[in-house]
Amino acid sequence: MELDEILESLKSGKTTVASAKKLLSLYSIEEIEGIAKIDVNRQKRRGVPEVILAETKELGELKKIIKKTLEKSDRVVVSRIKKGDYSKIVALAKSLKMRTRTGRNSSTILIFKKPPRPRGAVGILAAGTSDVGVAEEARLMCEAMNCRCVTSYDVGVAGIQRMFPELKKMVSEDVGCMIVVAGMEGALATLVSALVDIPVIGVPVSVGYGYGKGGVAALASMLQSCSLGLAVVNIDGGIAAGGIAANIANRTARNARKSSKRYIP
Repeated sequence: MELDEILESLKSGKTTVASAKKLLSLYSIEEIEGIAKIDVNRQKRRGVPEVILAETKELGELKKIIKKTLEKSDRVVVSRIKKGDYSKIVALAKSLKMRTRTGRNSSTILIFKKPPRPRGAVGILAAGTSDVGVAEEARLMCEAMNCRCVTSYDVGVAGIQRMFPELKKMVSEDVGCMIVVAGMEGALATLVSALVDIPVIGVPVSVGYGYGKGGVAALASMLQSCSLGLAVVNIDGGIAAGGIAANIANRTARNARKSSKRYIP
């Protein structure tokens, strides 16, 4: 339905306020000079902010998309920024009087007006230092979706004793979901999912060489995991993992709040 049709339908009583709200959220696509179409109401509809994949965009186009998005929304995630453009995007955010969060070894930036308000909590483990960039991409996505993140990096199976105290800490902090980022053979994701009663999302990373290069071995290993409770995203899919984990964690936190309100001691 077109915008005027939705409003006329609401005025005539043919559509309820709830139905009109849903139709308007679906209608709200902002077109930017023929370059991109932005779903400005995605954050309200799904809790997921606009995410701009920067690696295939020219700097001028990227700046226009960021500016237009921030006119309609209070935050945007810009992922896979070209090395030469990274500092320029940070400078653009400052010129727009926006705040930024960046990640260690990451090409992703979270740009926002007000700090996201934590709701759920997500635990993020990275097997090795080579996996940190993807883990940080996931962290920024979770934070953009109002999640507090508990992180621990370089805790892979080559020194498995490092993982147990960190895992214990995450369980004690009541994270609603866990993200495990690993390259090489990707074994850490299976191990973690076998130890906790929390949903685990495995992220295979394109770190490896020889037969399993490009993350193929890690992906195959995670997909073939015999441990239940493990879901797997694409190779280097930090953004996807963050989006799923934050949705799970936020829903878990919301249900916990509802349960506590119903509880009468």
